[in-house]
Amino acid sequence: MTERQQSGATIARPLPGFTEFVVLMAITIGLVALSIDNLLPAFGPIAADYGIQDGNRMQLLIYVFMIAFALMQIVYGPLADSFGRKPILMLGLSIYAIGTIMAVFADSYEHLLIARFVQGLGAAAPRVLTIAITRDCFEGREMARVMSFVMMVFIILPVFAPASGSLILALANWHMIFVSTLVLAIAIAVWFYLRMPETLHPEYRHKLSLKRIARDIKTTITTRQTLGYSTAMGLMFACLMAYIGSAQQIFETEVYGLGVWFPLVFGMIAACMSVSSFVNAHLVRKIGMHKLSQGGLVVMAISSLINLCIAWAFDGAPPLPVFGVGLTITLFCFSMTMPNFNSLAMEPVGRIAGTASSVIGVYSTLIGVVAGGIIGQQFNGTVIPLVGGYLVLAILAIAIIGITERGKFFHTTHQA
Repeated sequence: MTERQQSGATIARPLPGFTEFVVLMAITIGLVALSIDNLLPAFGPIAADYGIQDGNRMQLLIYVFMIAFALMQIVYGPLADSFGRKPILMLGLSIYAIGTIMAVFADSYEHLLIARFVQGLGAAAPRVLTIAITRDCFEGREMARVMSFVMMVFIILPVFAPASGSLILALANWHMIFVSTLVLAIAIAVWFYLRMPETLHPEYRHKLSLKRIARDIKTTITTRQTLGYSTAMGLMFACLMAYIGSAQQIFETEVYGLGVWFPLVFGMIAACMSVSSFVNAHLVRKIGMHKLSQGGLVVMAISSLINLCIAWAFDGAPPLPVFGVGLTITLFCFSMTMPNFNSLAMEPVGRIAGTASSVIGVYSTLIGVVAGGIIGQQFNGTVIPLVGGYLVLAILAIAIIGITERGKFFHTTHQA
């Protein structure tokens, strides 16, 4: 593992080995995914406990969490650039733990939504800090490779998350799902404290000031490559949010009625996404981030168009194997874009990695939550809103990349 020189990250003691580093980063950022995915099987019991009749209203448990998650990222980044990565991560995990405890004891749906909001405030720290730490230690294609491995492990977690949620529901009530994520947050904090050194040397920390933060934010949003790929990443994140928001209704209840088999299908699709990240990690050194991500985006648009035509032909409910294969191909391509778009967005702003990561996170997450939420709320008992939304998002992302690259697709630089 090599140290980055550009941002001035000087590590006081050795980093964990490569495998441990990747796993720790993935599980830390994976806390966000687990906070959503293992709750999906509990939508029914939660709705029953609180008398919720509208299935679309249950999606608020996801979107409230993600809105708080998006907004708080802008706070953690500047703090991490001033005080270091580890203490700010510990702060975020503490806030997450408080929100989780509130959820365990929530006595109404409104109180549960408040608890989810607090959880989201805390969960923003792992997202910002894992990317900043990775950027401290790697750059260019190496960062994309590491992020691909992180995403691979990160996506493996949702393979088991709905199943673990269902298992917990079989043994106890839905409150215990929150207890399980609380235990994981504590384990991450302990692991991080014991094994991960501070990656931002005091010599390179910035004084906390509104003027400096404003300057760094301006640098981030006025850097053409950063803004363009952050926008594209937000559109891709909207695909994930729309899928997560609609998956339970599509697979478990209203379209295919899989019931207890829902976690299996959800996990199989997530496993294919993980394979895509693994493939990306091995190809990015040879092919480059531009070609891989832009190629994946084009294939995603084509597959979304085919899926939409098939959905129309079957009145919005194509056979499950047909829809499953089509959706898997689309999400496989999606997984080829995200780690590369993230690395390309971060590449020009490594000197202010903490603030830049937070700005990129806020911006892309808000795009994802808003656009994904709009698509999710269009659910009408068919798969057409989801696959149609994917097509629109892919076309918009292609247009944004074209503007960012001034019409030069599939080009390669020495870094990307």
